[in-house]
Amino acid sequence: MADFGEIFQNIGEFGLFQKTIMFALCFPNLILSFHFASVYFVQSDPERHCNTDWIIGAAPNLTTEEQLNLTLPREEDGTFSRCRMFVPVDWDIGSIRENGLNDTTGCRNGWEYGNMLYEATIVTDFDLVCDQAYLLGLAQTVLMAGILIGCLLLGPFAESFGRKRAVQIPMVLMVIFTATTGLCPNIYLYLVSLFILGIGYGGYRLNCVILVTEWTGVSKRSWGACLTQLFGALGHCVLAVLIYFIRDWRTAQMITCGPLAVVAIYIWFIPESARWLLNRGRLEEAKQLISKVAAINKQTLPDSLLEKIVVQETEKRKGIVVLIQSTVLRKYFLTLILAWFSLNVSYFCLSLNVGNFGLSIFLTQAIFGLSELPAHLLCMWLLEAVGRKLSLVSTLLIGGFLCLSVLAAPQDNAIAVTALATGGRFFVNWAGSICNVYVQELFPTSFRQTASGLGSIASRAGGLLSPLLNMLAVYNWTIPVVVYSSLTLISGALSFLLPETRRTELPDSTAEAEGLKKPILNIQLESNKSSQNIVPTPL
Repeated sequence: MADFGEIFQNIGEFGLFQKTIMFALCFPNLILSFHFASVYFVQSDPERHCNTDWIIGAAPNLTTEEQLNLTLPREEDGTFSRCRMFVPVDWDIGSIRENGLNDTTGCRNGWEYGNMLYEATIVTDFDLVCDQAYLLGLAQTVLMAGILIGCLLLGPFAESFGRKRAVQIPMVLMVIFTATTGLCPNIYLYLVSLFILGIGYGGYRLNCVILVTEWTGVSKRSWGACLTQLFGALGHCVLAVLIYFIRDWRTAQMITCGPLAVVAIYIWFIPESARWLLNRGRLEEAKQLISKVAAINKQTLPDSLLEKIVVQETEKRKGIVVLIQSTVLRKYFLTLILAWFSLNVSYFCLSLNVGNFGLSIFLTQAIFGLSELPAHLLCMWLLEAVGRKLSLVSTLLIGGFLCLSVLAAPQDNAIAVTALATGGRFFVNWAGSICNVYVQELFPTSFRQTASGLGSIASRAGGLLSPLLNMLAVYNWTIPVVVYSSLTLISGALSFLLPETRRTELPDSTAEAEGLKKPILNIQLESNKSSQNIVPTPL
């Protein structure tokens, strides 16, 4: 029987085929960042007043100042009310001037907005102000909930129906609902469309990495996850430029739909994973695919190797039972899950608050995106230089401390606040990359896939709760900062409980993961060393 290591040695670990499929699957992540445009680039509390054009019927020649004086009450500071108006009456203008209006009501005919940074946002189009202001936070939460459900639904889908379908269907969903989201006439249809769009986003981000990884050899296997993150970070930079020039959210949605449609066309030509085909018993399809890959990579595939390829036996997995039985692995799991959850709460609280740091929202968004690029590149090097444990502990503690330091910075110093927020986001994002590696190395084969899936769910749950946490700022702006900073610091301190896994073999059993038994490969190596040190006794 030939394993995939032997197959890759003959067809090429990272040839033209792998490079092409890696770029084709990672590139869309640049565009996926655009889906945050409608919930990122908004003015949550724009300058406004009630639409009071009803009085024009009584006096068409009124100036704007006279109209506002007659129809709007004033606040204690002397400014016109932003959420109230006088009740319309059926009087002539003379009676209105003489008697004045006293009874007030909420805005009946919408609002008129002024001094706008954008041409149109979901706030102004759907009037998400005053008693409807909470719907902006709800929209952000709905998008995060869709991403979470996408991971839950389309993760298992890839196991049953294939990796190929698991990236094609989410992409089609995103093309359709990117367009419908931009065309929605009211907030309720928008929320439904945004939720389904989030499902496609979460499903694609999860499954594109799986397909890339299963087609790549050991020496370049980490590149799939890293390039996915790098394209996503670059997408946040491009997003800032896009919205700077196109300040209408509906137009931005339609522009996003264009390149996604191109991706949806070529994604249908992406081949299935040969590993998955073998696991499902589709031997002939797998052999044909492996032969095509060898031809594309200009490698000669021996006939004898094809004959050695047989259907793989499905490994029996214990899944969640491993955690129930092992106190040690349960400790590792809960510690890592808390870290993953905490860093994503911090990451998305900062991301969704991008317009409130004092600097230009476009500049801040570009800085956020650019800061992620070195985070992923440095992670690849430092994980091998200093190890997993020290890397995770230090990034969480430094990130949490920088986030907490925002409280000490003068709030009128936009540069200081933005620098601290960017630094905190940089380190928690870095910690996220470390968690992706750590979860593979801490748990045995029988639980590894389950642990990865639960880790992804925990991270998305953090993103789901972040808009709700940001909403607590209406009581005091420090509450969200204190909560997500403290979570990150606590998880960083608890990460000292994790073992170091640098340069160790992946555990295949619970005993190996608990450290009670050495991996087979290590035992063999030590046996070889011992046998080399034995000096023959002379006869």
